[in-house]
Amino acid sequence: MPSLAHWKTRQALIAYGLLLPAIVYFATYFYYPIVVELWASFFRGAPLIGEARFAGFDNYIQAITDERVRRALWITLVYAVATTVLTLVIALGLAAILAGPVRANNAIRAVIFFPYIISFVIVALMWKSLLDPYTGILNSILFAFGLEGQNWLGMPQTALPTMIAITVWKDVGYAMLIYVAAIQGIPASLYEAASLDGASRRQSFFSITLPLLAPTTLFLAVISMISHLQDLSAPYLLTNGGPANATRLFSLHVYEAAFVELNIGYASALSFLMFLVILVITFIQFRLLGRQVSYA
Repeated sequence: MPSLAHWKTRQALIAYGLLLPAIVYFATYFYYPIVVELWASFFRGAPLIGEARFAGFDNYIQAITDERVRRALWITLVYAVATTVLTLVIALGLAAILAGPVRANNAIRAVIFFPYIISFVIVALMWKSLLDPYTGILNSILFAFGLEGQNWLGMPQTALPTMIAITVWKDVGYAMLIYVAAIQGIPASLYEAASLDGASRRQSFFSITLPLLAPTTLFLAVISMISHLQDLSAPYLLTNGGPANATRLFSLHVYEAAFVELNIGYASALSFLMFLVILVITFIQFRLLGRQVSYA
């Protein structure tokens, strides 16, 4: 009979053997690129593909003191926060309605979710056509009511809000389905007890539904913020950062530094700074929203 220590060792080896593919995957495609990026950020030029010279912290100093970088970071924060908040609020409202016995709610959910699975290339082409200042449907509707048309993606005042609205339209379906599943997982007995105590639907929503959705909200907020802080497709495909750099997100600035200016070292420093920003924002989100909720 094998000893207890031998059996535990065998179990541990089996566990590590099963985990090995995941460990290799994350080490190769996540941790190794971070280390290489950090190393490259201390060089000028193209340290990974060409000539480069050691620059120490010069890339970081340049990034911190560059007005364009600070402006791009500010625009990115506005874009990410606005998109995340609007997506979650709209998705929660839709989920609260569609989680109930609404006629054809499955079809309605499918229609709202459909934009999420469409490539952003198609989304960008579609919305640029709809928002065209001369031939777009939206301006045609405004003209029909005697209103003045807008150059939605061509004016600094409207470009960023329009890009935010398009992103929310695309993402809200995913968040809605997650919220629907979470709401349907809340025990009906809690609502029954609240009803017996005389609570209205509004009171039940704010006292039961909303608090119990805190873990779901945290999950959606974190993945949405991380995604939108790194978003490149929206500014690149819709506005190319214009007009007047009104939609020049941080990721687009990094892209141009790396692949247009071929300054890989500086782009690596910018990327690592964004990595630190994402860590800080994620930590803040966990502190603000990371409450443990129990149904008991």
